[in-house]
Order: sequence, then structure tokens, then C-alpha cells
Amino acid sequence: MRWKALNVISLKNKFLVAGVDEVGRGCLSGPVFSGAVIFKKNIKKSIIKDSKKINFEKRLILDKYIKKNSYYALGMASVKEIEKFNILNATLISMKRAIKNLKKKPSLVLIDGNKTPKINGLRMKAIIKGDSKIPEISAASIIAKVHRDFYMINLSKKNPGYGWEKNYGYGTKQHMLALKKIGITKFHRKTFYPVHKILSKK
Repeated sequence: MRWKALNVISLKNKFLVAGVDEVGRGCLSGPVFSGAVIFKKNIKKSIIKDSKKINFEKRLILDKYIKKNSYYALGMASVKEIEKFNILNATLISMKRAIKNLKKKPSLVLIDGNKTPKINGLRMKAIIKGDSKIPEISAASIIAKVHRDFYMINLSKKNPGYGWEKNYGYGTKQHMLALKKIGITKFHRKTFYPVHKILSKK
């Protein structure tokens, strides 16, 4: 079944499709966040783009538009959960929380990637590169990205020097130099190789 046909069915029969995506999976610090979005029927899907293909200002505009014209929710998995369960399982945990936080129960959940969390009674489908194919997934990536970016910006105010207000926890040159010079914080993922490598030398 084509996704366009699926969208027509969703409008006529109240078949609610939720898109889910995560952000922050490859970061060295901070939690992983996931967004879940069910569009209301009047939303303009054509303006929704993959969060990685638009800039910060455009994401802010779309974030407000998506939240106004959809049922949405966020889920998070902490640094401790990432270290305990590994990043893949922590990502699935954050997705599960986002889905469960939705005010409306979806008929179908479309998830970016090749794995889905397990929730009894929900039909799910993993779609590789779904964030560039399915507007609902793209929207989920946008609200999750905006939320996590501001989370890291606020975190950077109490932990200056790592550049989190710009790199949002990714392993940039500034971040790596700060790790060696300033040290490792409780917000760093100690099981991730660059951080673990520094710890192993102590």
C-alpha cells in the first residue's frame, strides 16, 4: 500500500498514523530524545522536512507549526539508561515513552530506522531513512531535535567550555579538547569510546 493512499484512509476512517524518530543517538553527552507525532487533518505535510536538512531557525518555526497542528509527545532516556542498556536499547526506551505519552492512541506507528520498540496492542513498522520519506516521522524528528537542542543549550550554561550550546553534545573538535582539558562530567556517556578511552588512561 502506498503511503499516500494510507494518508487518504487515515483522514476518512480516522486511521491515526504516528511518526516516531530519535535525536542525539551519536552524541557523547546528554540524553537521547524521541518525538511522536500524529497529524491533525488540516496540516500542510508538504512543508515538513527532515530536521537534518533545515537550519535551527527553520526548525523553530516548524516546531511551533507542528505542535499547533498535531497530537505530539516526547520521550527521553537518560545518560544512566544509555550506559546501563546501551544506546540502541535506550533509544527504543525513549521511543516507547514518546508513543505512550501521546494523547491519542495511533492505529499505526511508523518508526525511523530498522527496529521498533515493543508495545502490546500497537501495530508498528520500521522504515529505513523514514525521516526523509514520511512527513509524520520528519515532524517527530523536528520536535525532538528542537527540544533536545534547548536541553543541551541550558545544560551548557552550567557546564561551560564543551560547546554544547553549538555542538549539542556531538564529538566536535572543541568538545574533544574540552574533555581532555576540563574533564568528564556526569552528563557524558562513559560507555562511548572517546569518553571511555579518556577514562581508561586515568
